[in-house]
Amino acid sequence: MLSKNTIKHIQSLRLKKFRQKYRKFVVEGEKMALEILQSTELELEGLYALPEWLEKYQAQLIVASSKIHSLSAKDLERISSLKTPNKVVVVCNIPTYSLELPVLNNSLTLFLDGIQDPGNMGSILRIADWFGLPYVFCSLGCVDIYNPKVIQSSMGAFLRVKPIAIEITDLQSQCPDLNIFAAVLDGLNVFTTKLPKNGLLVIGNEGNGISELVRAAANYQIMIPKGQEGGAESLNAAVATGILCSALLNR
Repeated sequence: MLSKNTIKHIQSLRLKKFRQKYRKFVVEGEKMALEILQSTELELEGLYALPEWLEKYQAQLIVASSKIHSLSAKDLERISSLKTPNKVVVVCNIPTYSLELPVLNNSLTLFLDGIQDPGNMGSILRIADWFGLPYVFCSLGCVDIYNPKVIQSSMGAFLRVKPIAIEITDLQSQCPDLNIFAAVLDGLNVFTTKLPKNGLLVIGNEGNGISELVRAAANYQIMIPKGQEGGAESLNAAVATGILCSALLNR
């Protein structure tokens, strides 16, 4: 049986303030747990699983035995944030990623300006992973990357894309020649405008778009043209991200 303190500790990581305090987060699900066991980027604090799951994947459990905990379905339900708990819960240390300027200067990367919806954030991480983007930068006003709903909706993309919380002014000070593409409703047609392939693509808040500070920092303002009969006022942030990434990378 898990101790009350362990249960309380894992439950506390559902909240941002405790994730920040302890520098830890929770991942649930068989596929992502197996990916974490193979990852060189993440340090695992503890793996909590049903006995049958541990037996099935015994060969993959190449971590210290003190970090592996067999527990009952009842205890798993206590530490899970899902309505229907999976067979395994993993607690990891939040990694610290360094910014490699040559990679930044020679790639397309994302800057998320106040993205609030965990589902959108997770989907954007998946899009970045699909296109092989090395970084996703997040303003300090974004939803926490390690929010359990973000982690679940990212489907493991958080393991392959490096998320860094930073303000755009700090990013510019480190890389002053960086091309910045701001996704707006009244910009240049991304499909017909001659644009550099590499740079920082800025996606704004779901309701308010890109902040004035970030918009002023951009040297390109781009948009996805609406269809002739189109009636929608705007596109979902994640959908727009996918279209723009494809347009910029496949020129």
